[in-house]
Amino acid sequence: MLGRQPSLVRAVDGVSFSIAPGEVLGLAGESGCGKSTTGMAVLDLVAPTAGSIRVAGREVDLRRDRAAQLAFRRDVQIVFQNPFEALNPRFTALESVLEPIAVHFPGPREDQLARARRALERAGLTPADIYAPRYPHELSGGQLQRVAIARAIGVEPRLLVADEPVSMLDVSIRAGILSLFRSFARELGMAILYISHDLSTMRYLCQNVAVMYLGRIVEYGPAEAVLSRPVHPYAQALMASVPVRGRRGRKRLALSGQVPNAMAIPSGCRFHPRCPAVMPICSVADPPKVTLASGQEVACHLMTTTTSQEAKDAADTGTNRLTIR
Repeated sequence: MLGRQPSLVRAVDGVSFSIAPGEVLGLAGESGCGKSTTGMAVLDLVAPTAGSIRVAGREVDLRRDRAAQLAFRRDVQIVFQNPFEALNPRFTALESVLEPIAVHFPGPREDQLARARRALERAGLTPADIYAPRYPHELSGGQLQRVAIARAIGVEPRLLVADEPVSMLDVSIRAGILSLFRSFARELGMAILYISHDLSTMRYLCQNVAVMYLGRIVEYGPAEAVLSRPVHPYAQALMASVPVRGRRGRKRLALSGQVPNAMAIPSGCRFHPRCPAVMPICSVADPPKVTLASGQEVACHLMTTTTSQEAKDAADTGTNRLTIR
């Protein structure tokens, strides 16, 4: 309304991480925590209001010139969640993969076609000549997602953002898609930001995992440590919700209440209204990040009383930056 101050939604606030070549970083959290917005910010599809993004040591500034935009778009690509909406229904599989290649690799048509066919085969569509002339309505959901993956890797990016890439696929197909991402990281040296709420797939795919809650990362560290021995109460509740065969007597951590409104962030620790281990300080002070011997970085006031002085001294207050080395 006229005269009313605009309300701010801090969908992502103070998030900082780095991804090395060949690394798969998992970004986990419940719906609405800011996972996908983080991915969109990395891609500059959502303009961040502050902070910086660096790729290969260079700060990304897409507002400089066309050349900078093209270089960034070649370096950073995305695979979206819904393959049924990600592809143009009027394009064949080959045309979909060929379009970005023609933009980033001008030159002989034969070379572009060879790159497109190689991308299709890397994505598991072999032989490529069988799938290349097919339209989206002639492909299954798994095949559509493989075409979308081929389109993303056809330009040989440094970073691939995979936003819930298997959530709409049958369980029988997911393992094959996840194996593709593993091979891209290991064989092509590609850095991958894997966004998902499915923690079981992160155990298979990721080297490191970051857990988000209400726009901030509350725990970060090696995947085995975070997924097997979570420290932050929210991360513990997330891991306890994962079904495990043969663990009927496993203790469940039920969280009360709902995720707070992002337009009315709670004071102090954002998780304190739902935390089963809340203390008086939690409602008045932001928790510092503490680095544990396991390599986990945890933002929780419990750590200030349960860790050594060396761990406290190693706490990283962080800066608002996203880095892809």
